Amino acid sequence: MSSRSGTPIEILLVEDNPGDVRLTLEALKESKVHNIISVVKDGVEALAFLRKKDRYSTSPSPDIILLDLNLPKKTGIEVLQDIKKDENLKHIPVVILTTSKDEEDILKTYTYHANAYVTKPVDFDKFLKVIRGIEDFWLNIVKLPHK
Repeated sequence: MSSRSGTPIEILLVEDNPGDVRLTLEALKESKVHNIISVVKDGVEALAFLRKKDRYSTSPSPDIILLDLNLPKKTGIEVLQDIKKDENLKHIPVVILTTSKDEEDILKTYTYHANAYVTKPVDFDKFLKVIRGIEDFWLNIVKLPHK
C-alpha cells in the first residue's frame, strides 16, 4: 500500500481506553507502511472527525477506521451504522477492534457492513500480533480506495 503514490495511509482509531490506544500506536509506529494515525475517544467525536465538524474542520479523511464497540456517548455499532448510511463515508473500510466476543455483536456489526471483526487479546504480545496482522492485511495486501 505504501506504493499508492507514496501517500501515507490515514488511519482513524476510535478508542476510549488509553492503554489500548498506546499499544495500538506503538504497534503501528513500527509499520513498514508510512501511516498517520488520528485518535478520537468517543462515538460523537468520531463522527465529528469524519464529517469535519467544529474543531475537526481540517481533519484528514481516513483510509481505514479501527473502531471499538464499547464507546461513551455513542456506541461503536451506532457509529458504524452512521458511517455506512452516509454517502460520503460508507466507502471507508471499518475494522471493529473490540474486547467483545459476543456473537450478537459480531452479527450486528457484519449486518451493518463492518469490513472485519477482530477481538482484542488481553495479552500484550498477542495484542501487538493482532495489530500487526491488521496492518499487514489492510495496509500491505488490500487495495484501498482513493479519496
